[in-house]
Amino acid sequence: MNASTQKLSLTGAAGPIEAALDQPSGTPRGVAVIAHPHPLFAGTMDNKVVQTLARAFVQSGWTAVRFNFRGVGASAGVHDEGRGECEDLLAVVAQTAAAGQPLALAGFSFGAFVTTHAVQALWATRPMEQLVLVGTSTARAPAAALPPEAHGRTLVVHGELDDTVPLASVMDWARPQVLPVTVVPAGGHFFHGQLPLLKNLVLRHLRA
Repeated sequence: MNASTQKLSLTGAAGPIEAALDQPSGTPRGVAVIAHPHPLFAGTMDNKVVQTLARAFVQSGWTAVRFNFRGVGASAGVHDEGRGECEDLLAVVAQTAAAGQPLALAGFSFGAFVTTHAVQALWATRPMEQLVLVGTSTARAPAAALPPEAHGRTLVVHGELDDTVPLASVMDWARPQVLPVTVVPAGGHFFHGQLPLLKNLVLRHLRA
């Protein structure tokens, strides 16, 4: 993301996991782990939306950790339709966010779908202080419901004109949970031309 980005090689069930860490100035508030979009459609930790999320967390005082799912970049393994990718995310959390350290999770598209399942797996023993879900994949891959206690800590952002994950699909996922969704007018799946707005929405949420 910048000259001070630290490259990491972590250990996952499928082998090494390639990751990148960015530190804020001063003492970090905690660790934010950010998941990228679909590996089979060129999704990587260097995706512009993922980098935008990382910058927002760093600017808000969090250590931001991005990583490549199995089979992407220098991460070993092959795509596993979300199951192994959830294992990857949990492995990254275990190795970068010490027990008792404040934790945040964020994801974009397929990464947001994986993040919802990681929240389910972690919440009983490791609740998150912040959750940010952008362009959440709910149509092809069913996102998990979030614990009611997490709703007040969660920002869900979706583009009005998203043609990859229709807004109606996300509303169908959010409605039974009574989970608010922030809609970006005229926004597409990748928020072209609207990344500064996306960053400001995340900053506002993290500073609230």
